Amino acid sequence: MSKEMKKNLQNVAFYLVIAVIIFYLLFPFYWAVVSSLKTQAQLFDITYLPTELYLDAYRVVFQNDNFILGLRNSIIVSFSVTIVSLIIGSFAAYALGRLPFRGKNTILYLVLVMTMFPLIAVVGSLFTFIRNPCIVVGANCPALSLFNTRTALVITYLVFALPFTTYVLTNFFRSLPAELEQAALVDGATPFQTFYKVLLPLTMPALVTTGMLTFIAAWNEFLFAMTFTLDFQSRTVQPAIAFFQGASEREIPWNNIMAASVVVTIPLILLVLIFQRRIVDGLTAGAVKG
Repeated sequence: MSKEMKKNLQNVAFYLVIAVIIFYLLFPFYWAVVSSLKTQAQLFDITYLPTELYLDAYRVVFQNDNFILGLRNSIIVSFSVTIVSLIIGSFAAYALGRLPFRGKNTILYLVLVMTMFPLIAVVGSLFTFIRNPCIVVGANCPALSLFNTRTALVITYLVFALPFTTYVLTNFFRSLPAELEQAALVDGATPFQTFYKVLLPLTMPALVTTGMLTFIAAWNEFLFAMTFTLDFQSRTVQPAIAFFQGASEREIPWNNIMAASVVVTIPLILLVLIFQRRIVDGLTAGAVKG
């Protein structure tokens, strides 16, 4: 076999693998779009292209008050979690990545362990805290209960968002040249001024990437939203979709559920397309130390 033929076979195999990966990733979303354009009776027909544009499912979705409330709550909670995570996480990452102090590596390892912890393992303790926040100091003040509020979701989402943000940003702060920090300190800047005037702007790609991943995780979260809320005034959009009801008691409106799933996925796609250059820069920054 000639080198040219071997190279052509490798190219064919490479593009075949890429095609399989793209199909594997995009087909579920494509199937959700196709299913959302079908009537309830057409859902059981194995057709990969819609025979007609049946848009009633989207009309039903946007006329569902619980879905609109959940969408609003998801926007508020996801943005709040992302902003709080980036603010606190950037301070913590700067300390762990740039400042010398005893036990820094131990703290960083603990942060890494927290990112690996299964969420279901902490639901019970978080539920107790949300019902009575004063329990952390050994007091009893049920009047301060955060249960069934958006605040409860923001606090509990930080359990997985904050360790992830801190750990990822720490690596970016470590990769920044030490000469920049030394020059700022020589010019009379305080450590805080060095942080937010010199180093923080350089980590903007990392902040965008980490913020996007945190936002997506908070947007798609289901377990905590179901556990710490009781009604649709506080629930996010994911539980709202799970409680969609059909025309009859035992009917599951799959076309409406698929339409709602498409609607809540579109904002994530738009955000990724808008910030795609920043995301790529953030994913590659620090890969080569120069």
